[in-house]
Amino acid sequence: MKSIYINEDLAAIRSQVREFVEREIVPNVDRWEEDRAVPRSMLDEMGKLGFYGLRIPEEYGGIGLGSLASVIFAEELGRCTAGGVTITVLVHTDLATPYILHFGTPEQKERWLPRFASGEMITAIGVTEPDAGSDVAALRTTARRDGEGWRINGTKMFITNGGIADLIFIAARTNPDVKGSRGVSIFAVERGTEGFKAESVDKMGWHSSDTAGLVLEDVWVPAGHLIGEENRGFYYIMSNFQNERLAIMGQALGEAQKAIDLTVEYVKGRTAFGGPLWEKQAIRQRLAMRQAEVDAARELTYRAAWLTEQGEEPVRLVSEVKALTGELVNKVLYDCVQFHGGMGYAAESAISRMYRDVRINSIGGGATEVMLDEVAKRM
Repeated sequence: MKSIYINEDLAAIRSQVREFVEREIVPNVDRWEEDRAVPRSMLDEMGKLGFYGLRIPEEYGGIGLGSLASVIFAEELGRCTAGGVTITVLVHTDLATPYILHFGTPEQKERWLPRFASGEMITAIGVTEPDAGSDVAALRTTARRDGEGWRINGTKMFITNGGIADLIFIAARTNPDVKGSRGVSIFAVERGTEGFKAESVDKMGWHSSDTAGLVLEDVWVPAGHLIGEENRGFYYIMSNFQNERLAIMGQALGEAQKAIDLTVEYVKGRTAFGGPLWEKQAIRQRLAMRQAEVDAARELTYRAAWLTEQGEEPVRLVSEVKALTGELVNKVLYDCVQFHGGMGYAAESAISRMYRDVRINSIGGGATEVMLDEVAKRM
């Protein structure tokens, strides 16, 4: 379907990403899921093609587009049928890179953004802890001044790209005397820094995605690795959550649409009780309703991204999008597995993998319940 929000440039990006996904990703996802890793060679190739620079300004090697580009990019990646591949890329482009893009110093931008755009460096964001997920203000990792830098101690968990990232943005408490949201800062920690360890975490889905617990024991970083202002990290995290949620819901929309496409194809070819399953009114009407809901969620997501590009901060609308689409993609995959029958439950089927993968969409980036409370506050 065409959308009033999609111009020629965005349509071209959609076409280029879709072609790359079909040629380079879809034929390989089964192997990558089995290997529990996305090969660095594929990530490097995406960098060479310019996919990482959609939001990065031209002077740093990108093309400087806005939120709609992130949503379109995520949506097309989401069609690859392996959420682990998609999130590996999106964490770099939309969850981590913006910390330098929006809050970095000129020197930090010059040093890192060209390497982010090219794929020379892959990034991650380390916020979640054993006692701090959606409740960011509860984090306990600390950073104290030490000479010409900072000494960081703490643990992180469920960090996507945590074991493969070249640079990880770590949220740490720089003012331990202040509780809650104040006194948190963001630091760039390079892989291989003494005292930094990543330990792999197994998961229900997203098998091809690297997820790690991080341990930071007296990790020292120079003063130039503080991102933005000291003690302003909580506000940076809250600000980037809007972009993060839009990208993740772009992924969910792509997954939902791909699942519907695969299921329509399957039920039109699967014969039972004397004819194709598509001829069963209950099946085709249920799929038609899910298609209507996905189309509506897509337009709402595009609108939230468009408003963001106009300089607004549509927190309520983004929260609505996150709650609505995170739940919807799970509903879509439930029906798609159901209509695939036994094949939908077979571990080797794409629908089975997608069913496992999308479960995280109502949790990661802000659980549905948290999002609905954000909406309720503004009602």
